Amino acid sequence: MSKPERLPGALIEAYAHGALAEREDRADCLSPALSTHHLRLEIGDPHALERRPRLGNRQRTQGLSGSVRTDPPRRKCANRAIKTPAMNSPDVQPSLDTGHVVEGQMTPEVRVIGLGIAGMVVLAIAMGLWRGMISAQPARAALVAGLITAEVIFAAALVLLGSIVEGFGYGLSLGTRWPYTRNIIVLMLRGDPEAAHRVLATAVGLTALALAILQPQYMTLVGLGLIVLTALFGMGTLYVLAGRAPAFVHGTHGLLAYLVFINYLVAVSFPGAHLGAYLESAVPLHAVLFAVFMGGMVTGQRGFGKPIEPFLRPQRTAQWIFVVHGIAALLVLATLGWLSAGYPVAFGLALLQAAVGFFLFHAVNSRPKSPGTLVVFHQLMAVLITTAIVLQWHG
Repeated sequence: MSKPERLPGALIEAYAHGALAEREDRADCLSPALSTHHLRLEIGDPHALERRPRLGNRQRTQGLSGSVRTDPPRRKCANRAIKTPAMNSPDVQPSLDTGHVVEGQMTPEVRVIGLGIAGMVVLAIAMGLWRGMISAQPARAALVAGLITAEVIFAAALVLLGSIVEGFGYGLSLGTRWPYTRNIIVLMLRGDPEAAHRVLATAVGLTALALAILQPQYMTLVGLGLIVLTALFGMGTLYVLAGRAPAFVHGTHGLLAYLVFINYLVAVSFPGAHLGAYLESAVPLHAVLFAVFMGGMVTGQRGFGKPIEPFLRPQRTAQWIFVVHGIAALLVLATLGWLSAGYPVAFGLALLQAAVGFFLFHAVNSRPKSPGTLVVFHQLMAVLITTAIVLQWHG
């Protein structure tokens, strides 16, 4: 017979905080032992019945002060209904959704970075409108050109929003419910990065769908397919953070997100180019995409709010994966260094990125739940390196 499953710790802590406050208000209604037992039952401790207090006649009349009373003090409680939420209430019932809700850290940095990314979204819309209006092509083609331009910036903003989610501990702020939760727009307006991430992902998907309908060709169909896969693996990352899926899922999600960005960036920079053929010839991107994949693996393997821990010789799986990620970063440096004449900007950014990665490793170990702004900066550098490679590509 399997042991009964406890409620997740975060839910117990949140509920017990409110429950204990209520107990203080009616402390002299019950003996200490009975109050503790009552609280255990309310927060769903499956072993409470096994540990229920057994009080003798003398103990039943013993008050909080330890003196013996012939009559328990019920005057203050006689007309007060004891409010205990039902265990089938959605706020108390353990489930896949509520069981993994973990609030992130709202700081001034989160608000400032969030405003910056909101500015990127506004810029995407403005650039899309501008591109469509100045185009000399027919209206349909001009609309497609504007949507592709907007999609590039949308995709980059989505990657950066994901870095806020990771960097400030919002990965499970909505639990494992996907893709939406109640009041998601309200949550986004209140500043929840995970809610904003999902809303923007919806905008990216709808834009891709519109492009596929308006101009059903290789680039738009591949882009739509990549976005669908990215969304599905994005759902999987929630289970990775909750410890219920392998790190491979997290790494693949990051890789697909960058492929979406590259697909539309190539479409803007080199109209008519196919993503597959482009990736085959853009050698530096091979190393970058491998490093992106391994970076996602590092995040997924260490788990939500857990450090990698400093090491000289790797012992744990997370440490071995970090070593491989470091090798991938060195491969990026070696590739861009070898081809630095053609990719000078990307090579300079890669050197800076290596230093950022070093400090980020220490931030993850000192503040594992919310490493902070360095995560965002690390991801921004990766986006800029990718952009520089694509724009400086000469075929």
